[in-house]
Amino acid sequence: MSLYRIMLVDDEEEVRKAMIRKMDWEQLGFTVAGDAENGEDALERLEMLEPDVVMTDIRMPYMDGLTLVARIREKYPFIKILIFSGYDDFEYAKQAIKYRVTEYILKPVNGEELAEILTRVRISLDEEIEQRRNISALQESYENSLPILRELFLNDLVSRGADISRMAPKLKEYGIDILDACRWLAAVIHVEHMEQIEEQEFFRHQELIPISVRQLAEDHLKAYGRFAAFSSAEGITLIAAVDQDNSETGLINLLNDICKESRRMLGVTITAGVGHSCDTLQEISRSYQSAVDALGYRAIVGGGRAIYINDVEPVSRGKLQFDAKGEAELTSAIKFGSRDMIKDVLGELAVRMEDAKVHANQYQVYMLTIVNCLIRLMQQYDLSIEEMFDSEERYADIMQGMCRKETFAEELIPVACRMNEALNRERDNTTRKVILEAKSYIQENYSDPELSVDMLCRHLHMSPAYFSTVFKKETGQTYINYLTEVRLQKAEELLEKTDDKTYKIAEKVGYQEQNYFSYVFKKRYGVSPTKYRGAKGNG
Repeated sequence: MSLYRIMLVDDEEEVRKAMIRKMDWEQLGFTVAGDAENGEDALERLEMLEPDVVMTDIRMPYMDGLTLVARIREKYPFIKILIFSGYDDFEYAKQAIKYRVTEYILKPVNGEELAEILTRVRISLDEEIEQRRNISALQESYENSLPILRELFLNDLVSRGADISRMAPKLKEYGIDILDACRWLAAVIHVEHMEQIEEQEFFRHQELIPISVRQLAEDHLKAYGRFAAFSSAEGITLIAAVDQDNSETGLINLLNDICKESRRMLGVTITAGVGHSCDTLQEISRSYQSAVDALGYRAIVGGGRAIYINDVEPVSRGKLQFDAKGEAELTSAIKFGSRDMIKDVLGELAVRMEDAKVHANQYQVYMLTIVNCLIRLMQQYDLSIEEMFDSEERYADIMQGMCRKETFAEELIPVACRMNEALNRERDNTTRKVILEAKSYIQENYSDPELSVDMLCRHLHMSPAYFSTVFKKETGQTYINYLTEVRLQKAEELLEKTDDKTYKIAEKVGYQEQNYFSYVFKKRYGVSPTKYRGAKGNG
């Protein structure tokens, strides 16, 4: 197992060096990631060093060990903390327990005692990692989660569809036997609102009714063949595999029987919507949507039975529709994809036109909805339609040439690619604007000792984690380093141009403690603020 990272915090440099030098860290299972001479310094370095363990003295200037522990616990709850104290004080021990300190160690401590403590800490870390990696425990947890994962997967399948190469392994993993059928179709069972019969215990537990209906449906469907039943937003949903020895008609008849049986045995009225069949499982989302549409007709044709979409809507020999899935794929490719991805998505949309056998008007409607999707995206992100289509004339030409389905995708690829480039530029510009706004906010508020990354992110309406990553990427330094730099530059100006006392300058640049300000200043410039002013005055 790799070495655990440990960070040492003590205001005495000799103590830190001696500890680093005298202990056989690797033998104990650790590597010293870094050290700090006070709590403030430690907090600034924590994010960069990412230690597993922090060893800190309790008495330090600027920020004591217990305050440091409290701050660590807020942001890094899983770091192990060892506190050294020369004070056998019950109050310190109580505070340490409150902050879940791993070890509270009284000074002086010799190398042998410290080695024993570090060994206990390493064993504890090993056990935690072993527990998280325990295969049998993970397997048990996974198996307990399988029913939920199965429901989520099936819901995803009917709402968005999936590629067969990704779909088949998941179906096998979840034990869903619906592959390799002649056709597939979806059905949705809706439990109707009904008057409660107060004297019946069953109706005093409304939440159990859908479970009972689902069990009834599954028991009857076993006689039909292969199917998957699950709960969706619209009700109890079924995906049925139509094989050689069963049919859509057989399923509809069985669903009618289930509706009757529910009324007879449970006293519950249910309606089943049955969708169009599809030739590939990837198209099951369309079947599901048409099953939901079929349910919508129950107010017209009556509930309490199976409603087949083909019975209530005219059958189209080749329905061509730019659906929500297609729109999501095209939008995603333009916003986040590459040129090749855009070409693939538009190419797939064009193939659908080639495969469909529909009236010419339907081709035009299909192409118009795709162009409309692009225009809505342009309006959403304030992109110039003329620029995206290259010119007003080109835009007019494409709009007028809706009948040219053979070249439709080729004509739209440059448009979609220009949109992609414009959105990428806008994203980069937005990031730069955010950084500029952050810098401006820091310049205006550096004197506030409470200024923090959380306060800044509330102003920017961003998450601190994302902001920290973007800020470091754009500026090459962390937020805290930039803030310190701003404060020290302001302090430098005040030292040169005013006669303010050091404690006043410290307050003006956001440091509540004059001593800590002097420490930070000396660390940056090599001399104290007073000597810096003297040197400048002599110069």
